[in-house]
Amino acid sequence: MTPELEAAALGDHLDRLYRAAWALTGAREDAEDLVQETYERVLRRPREIARAEDALPYLLGVLRNTWIDTVRSRARRPTVPLDPEAVGRIAAPAAASPVERAAAREVFEVVAALPADWRDTLTAVDVAGLSYAEAAAVLGVPVGTVMSRLSRGRRRVAEILGG
Repeated sequence: MTPELEAAALGDHLDRLYRAAWALTGAREDAEDLVQETYERVLRRPREIARAEDALPYLLGVLRNTWIDTVRSRARRPTVPLDPEAVGRIAAPAAASPVERAAAREVFEVVAALPADWRDTLTAVDVAGLSYAEAAAVLGVPVGTVMSRLSRGRRRVAEILGG
């Protein structure tokens, strides 16, 4: 018998899911909405997982699929140009210094601008902290592909950030 995903244990993964969502979306508000929608999807009906340790990879898979659905949905809607002055700023956690917040904001913006394959891989491994094997399972690719995408994505982020 496979265990059911415990609703009470979902809060244990909130921080990692939020960081992953922020890396995917590039905006704090969108990340909050994405995590909320992910939890709503998971809680809508009981889910079974192979082992309790599989909860985070499973949730990251749901988060990624939710993000893909959101992007596709947005692509079908007409867009209205935004005034850059009206857009709010991304804020890092209050405990961070202003320098750390600025650095985090810059890194998340760069990661969000990466090609989808690289962004998803960086988010799974570097932001959410999954192992290569767990990331491969979530993304549905071989471990070698994860390693390759991660290397290219990290190199691109370093190039853009100047180091």
